[in-house]
Amino acid sequence: MTGHTLPPAPRKRVVVVLLLAVLAAWHLKLDLGALVDGWPNLAKLAADAFPPQAGVFPTAVRGLIETLAIAFLGTLIGFVLALPLGVVATKTLFPLWLVVPARLLAATVRTMPSLLWAVLMVILVGFGPLAGVLAMALYTTGHLAKLAYEALEGLPSDAFEALGAAGATRLQLARLVAVPEASNQLVSHLLYMLEYNLRASSIVGFVGAGGIGAYLGRYLQMMQYDGVVTLLAVVFVAIVAMDALSLWLRGRYLTRVPGAS
Repeated sequence: MTGHTLPPAPRKRVVVVLLLAVLAAWHLKLDLGALVDGWPNLAKLAADAFPPQAGVFPTAVRGLIETLAIAFLGTLIGFVLALPLGVVATKTLFPLWLVVPARLLAATVRTMPSLLWAVLMVILVGFGPLAGVLAMALYTTGHLAKLAYEALEGLPSDAFEALGAAGATRLQLARLVAVPEASNQLVSHLLYMLEYNLRASSIVGFVGAGGIGAYLGRYLQMMQYDGVVTLLAVVFVAIVAMDALSLWLRGRYLTRVPGAS
């Protein structure tokens, strides 16, 4: 076998994947010619969108602040709910009769994306930021609960066995050993969800759940693409800034492993 030749098994897998891709494209009746025909529409969009509409900037900032508030509150509420749920779903800490229902609840909440949760919350509480906060909180709860119990189950069993032999209860093991030992991963997951929810809360406004997405929807309906570009530019800058802030927080506050570079 040369350095540029795949062994027989991987070659077969590649062929299977390619065949599945062809079948999927055939089933969907994908017309790549539409992509070629669409280039004039893209040119028209660019002509209508530039230069960006500077007058939209105050609206964009107002919508961004609302989006940040929705993302922050939704993430915080979701984390507060997800941590105990994730702890109870940890099979190294609790019996299966508690673990299975907790995991099932987390999986059920996580099944629907935040956009669909936003639709349901708009139906439940009406249009506005409250629907966005509730949607973010629900999805965050399911997602972080799964990440939490996976992190807790990955911990070494030495400390659990020592405190368990000393008579510690399951809740004491969780509070004194499991959560503190997994705190780095838990905080890292929390920051990731905050980044995700900032992106998601920019979209849920399309269904009436508040935030900058609501303004995006209005400008798109009115086909004011110069305003849309201004709003998207503000969202882009906010997401890049959030990524940089998250990276700084990880480096500043998360404990480093001794001896790691």
